[in-house]
Amino acid sequence: MLFRRRQPQNLASRIRTLVWPRRSYARSFEYFRKRVLRLNATPHAIAAGFAAGVFASFTPLIGFHFVVAFALAYIISGNMAAAALGTVVGNPITFPFIWGLTYEVGQFVLRSDPITGEAPRGLGAALVHMDFASIWAPFVKPMLVGSLPIGLTAGLLGYGLVYSAARSFQKHRARRILARRQPSSAARLGAATAASRGPGEV
Repeated sequence: MLFRRRQPQNLASRIRTLVWPRRSYARSFEYFRKRVLRLNATPHAIAAGFAAGVFASFTPLIGFHFVVAFALAYIISGNMAAAALGTVVGNPITFPFIWGLTYEVGQFVLRSDPITGEAPRGLGAALVHMDFASIWAPFVKPMLVGSLPIGLTAGLLGYGLVYSAARSFQKHRARRILARRQPSSAARLGAATAASRGPGEV
């Protein structure tokens, strides 16, 4: 399976690692960055896949972010592994900010009145009873509308950053591989030349 750990984590361990990474946030970010850049694909495919995952993370379609990301990645010729990694942008730490921002933008676009009073308490009851029809208009619809411009902006920004980083990483790796091969090629050429000469030849 893609990116499977040797020792699977339980839910509590995953949440703890997300909130307080074992390696520190800086090292965790560097590890995540390398996983993205080392994917075996073109810079466009990596960047497009990552952008698809970022866009999907801004939608309120919880539980379907992978589906949305993979569908978008397929349409724009993105890498599926990069799309999966891009969905990490949406996590328990960022979701409150994403949901609040998409809701406010959606309310502004739709020119709807803000929800007050009993509605927030009714949200919990609707979720418990799986009554999604009652939360579509007041909550899901504005969040979905708001997620489109915000997700598109974040996706384009992610594409630009990842494309530039992936292209630079791949060029640097190609130069490094070429530098390793040149001395060995020169040594083999020298050995072949020496072997082709006769005993008395200089």
